[in-house]
Amino acid sequence: MKRTYLGEFEEMVLLMVAILDGEAYGVTVSQELEQQTGRQVTFGTVHNTLIRLEEKGFVKSQLGGATAERGGRRKRLFTLTPAGSRAIQDIQELRTQLWQLVPPHSIKLAGL
Repeated sequence: MKRTYLGEFEEMVLLMVAILDGEAYGVTVSQELEQQTGRQVTFGTVHNTLIRLEEKGFVKSQLGGATAERGGRRKRLFTLTPAGSRAIQDIQELRTQLWQLVPPHSIKLAGL
């Protein structure tokens, strides 16, 4: 089976695009990542990651409607592509397989 290789941050951003389900843009992804992980992220880092994921074919974007609160500017909304959906499924399967290989005593010894 061909594996999908993404960095940890790319994986989290991709998952957040799936979670936000059509409402994912740089600001919402940044805010949700901070809220869900406690990890402080910058808009620029998230935006660059979204663009990189789009170049890799895992997400696609389209411009939303202009809003007065944004000074008439339009949001670039991101959604998963079929390849992006497969990628997060592959990653979940791989992580599950690896966790099943960890001997129970290893986790107890580590205090987990």
